[in-house]
Amino acid sequence: MALTLPPRVSDRAFARLAEIAEDTGEVKALRVAVDGGGCSGFQYDIRFDEPSADDLVLEKNGQKVLIDPVSLPFLENAVVDFSEELIGSRFVIDNPNASSSCGCGISFSM
Repeated sequence: MALTLPPRVSDRAFARLAEIAEDTGEVKALRVAVDGGGCSGFQYDIRFDEPSADDLVLEKNGQKVLIDPVSLPFLENAVVDFSEELIGSRFVIDNPNASSSCGCGISFSM
């Protein structure tokens, strides 16, 4: 059985958060949550938000990524990353718990 670890955030994702903070002049935390729905059963909700008391806070160089306790089991051993491709750039989740995902990269099943 795989070792259960909290999600981690790539240096590239933290760097992008720092760039956004520099561009906007305000530091905002990135929330990564899992909701029911989407074309595969679950979907990621990635947005800027304020921390809650029960959030897991992953922090580096003043940048924060928040994960609520309900989403945490779905994101064990996952990696929050930032991807830049010809079709656009976005925060992405590399989730070993997902048995399948759809082409949008936002929806997955377990």
